[in-house]
Amino acid sequence: MMMNENKQRLKYIISDFISGALSWTIFYIFRKLYIEPKKFGYSVPLTFDEKYYLGIFILPFFWLLLYYATGYYKDVYRKSRLQELGQTLFMTLIGVIFIFFSIILDDTILTYRSYYLSISMLFIFHFFITYIPRLIITTNLNHKIHKREIGFNTVIIGSYEKAVEIYKEIESLKRSTGNKFIGFINVNDKNGYLLSEYIPHLGSLSDLNNIISKYNIKEVIIAIESSEHNEIGKIINKLYNYNVIIKIIPDIYNILAGQVKMSTILGTPLIEISHELMPVWQEKIKYILDKIISLLALIISLPIILIAAIGIKLTSKGPIIFKQERIGRYGKAFTLYKFRSMYVDAENRGPALASKYDNRITPFGQFLRKTKIDEIPNFINVLKGDMSIVGPRPERKYFIDQIVARAPHYLHLQKVKPGVTSWGQVKYGYAENVDQMIERMKYDLLYIENISLYVDFKIMIYTILKILKGNNI
Repeated sequence: MMMNENKQRLKYIISDFISGALSWTIFYIFRKLYIEPKKFGYSVPLTFDEKYYLGIFILPFFWLLLYYATGYYKDVYRKSRLQELGQTLFMTLIGVIFIFFSIILDDTILTYRSYYLSISMLFIFHFFITYIPRLIITTNLNHKIHKREIGFNTVIIGSYEKAVEIYKEIESLKRSTGNKFIGFINVNDKNGYLLSEYIPHLGSLSDLNNIISKYNIKEVIIAIESSEHNEIGKIINKLYNYNVIIKIIPDIYNILAGQVKMSTILGTPLIEISHELMPVWQEKIKYILDKIISLLALIISLPIILIAAIGIKLTSKGPIIFKQERIGRYGKAFTLYKFRSMYVDAENRGPALASKYDNRITPFGQFLRKTKIDEIPNFINVLKGDMSIVGPRPERKYFIDQIVARAPHYLHLQKVKPGVTSWGQVKYGYAENVDQMIERMKYDLLYIENISLYVDFKIMIYTILKILKGNNI
């Protein structure tokens, strides 16, 4: 059975939307029939006023936004019922407290006990009405996974004893882990692979890109031999370019660097290498802020955009907007937009980085680059989802290949979206050659290791201050 993640996600969204509306309705009726008679000393007719309709139209969307911000809908096929219980309890508490202070607190009451009762009953109503449908949906999904009705396309990197051992162990489990083995990838070229007796040989590491794309791979299990340990860095760097779950057998844990978490698959312990660098709620807020800030920046900059467009047209021939292919998150190419600051055909002799006194840059282009006005169109890339406000500056594949040949860990920068500004840009400025790009890279690696909304705000503030001071960044 094929997985349809969007369809499954929609089940949770519809369930949560109905739960939000239903819990508010039941709570409203409870207040009318129990809380208000105590306050007034007589029965109150059950009428639905403005406060009810305000809640019924707004609160379901409020709950969906809260769940989205905390990443509840992110990975719908790998939910734990116990984890879901704790998450629903915590999110219900946060949401109910917000609703209480924004909607319920202004009610006139007889005693403060009415407040305590109101918030308690709203919590109880919303939690059970939300959690029970979630439990049913998740339980049904888990049963389908355990019965092998649903599976995650999985590939094993490795081809000998350890690969065979992990394959047999996972396949022998009575309750499936969800791994649907498509085949394996060899690390070193040799004659004959033990794992080929069980699953197809798909190719070597050089074929990784085509294999993940062709077979829609969702999970990769690394099960290499001790003699192949020297390849682990190359494998991890390659896999970081893809949005797949990476798991590895524990005995090579000490070789890995970075964030990892233990994952036990029904008796088969594996280490899962996490792609998550920020807490989910920060990641969602960063995404929303990217869109809001970019839209505001483009609106506020309209006079500057107009002046820049006129200046470019009057001072040199060619288009106003310069387009160039850059490499973004997971190694995906995208078209970067900038105001043109160079003469047309500036790179007719091949790709070259701009230098401080580069005669390819027009006089007006020098002004655009110094003031960073040339990068205002980058905000269009942010709105399109190719970039973020803060992140490592995107580079061309031509230069990335040169950097990776000398510093393979550069690929770790592709864990995140490239940015309009970056720690490396603020600390180092423009790089004029590959050596300087490698030097600047260490600041961007530091950013990834310390990524947070707090760090993003600091980088944005320093960027603005440097532009205002006229410093070259």
